Amino acid sequence: MTRALVFPGQGSQAVGMGKELYDAFPAAKAVFDEVDDALAEDGGEKLSDTIFNGPEDQLTLTANTQPALMAVSLAAFAVLKDRGFDLASQAAYVAGHSLGEYSALAAAGTFSVGDAAKLLRIRGSAMQAAVPVGEGAMAALLGLDWDAAVAVAAEAAQGDEVCSAANDNVDGQVVISGAKAAVERAAELAKERGAKRAIMLPVSAPFHCALMQPAADAMAEALAAATMNAPVVPVIANVTAAPTTDPDEIRKLLVEQVTGTVRWRETMLKMVDLGVDQIVEVGAGKVLSGLVRRNPAIEGCNIGGPDDIEAFLATL
Repeated sequence: MTRALVFPGQGSQAVGMGKELYDAFPAAKAVFDEVDDALAEDGGEKLSDTIFNGPEDQLTLTANTQPALMAVSLAAFAVLKDRGFDLASQAAYVAGHSLGEYSALAAAGTFSVGDAAKLLRIRGSAMQAAVPVGEGAMAALLGLDWDAAVAVAAEAAQGDEVCSAANDNVDGQVVISGAKAAVERAAELAKERGAKRAIMLPVSAPFHCALMQPAADAMAEALAAATMNAPVVPVIANVTAAPTTDPDEIRKLLVEQVTGTVRWRETMLKMVDLGVDQIVEVGAGKVLSGLVRRNPAIEGCNIGGPDDIEAFLATL
């Protein structure tokens, strides 16, 4: 069996995620403690307290959500390692959806846990600050293929408005992002063009579009100063849907990722081409393992809690 580990992105968060791991496994607790220590200079409450206890409106702040989801993913991964799972010999690739790419890279040894937490705090804060609240929006277009969604987004933009495809998640599920008025027009246009549904998403900023350029600039500076090692297995990058192990290329692609499209559908197709037949989602929720079910060539499972870990290890 050829296995790949994937790591979830924003939208998978929930108050209380990771608490069972924290309570059951010292290796998981150590990850949460390292994240808390890395972000301690910001002052205020420990991020783990917000993850476990809320309130929800604090957890869903982008600057908290991004390192929080990474912490849960890496806590679960740390338990796997502690129980004998070896990424280099027991998996062929890693990938992550948007912020999950940082989780994937940290699991593969490119970043330390603490550095990944700091980078995601910078990323989340910069993405939130890039566009004033209320001026941007995102919408999920269901039932349109990629080319049709791209065309709808382009047609909806008026003047110098930004409206573009942000996430190509799976056949018939494309998320668009940009100026609020343009995204709203695109949602209506998509329904006229045959979309089954067009859903405005409850997000605080228009991620993965050109409006995020100030955040990309902030990440270019932060990543230039970050210590990065070659991952022990290739990462399939969001913006290219292609594997790489080169730290300089990874640094460049992570900057491009802030404004670029998350090419998840193509990432899964690439994995099939590379012979992957099992996708293991590591972290909160089951969004990515749910998407895998659309592809009969790949088996999918999720590792989010102690029972999941035991069930997965029993299959090795």
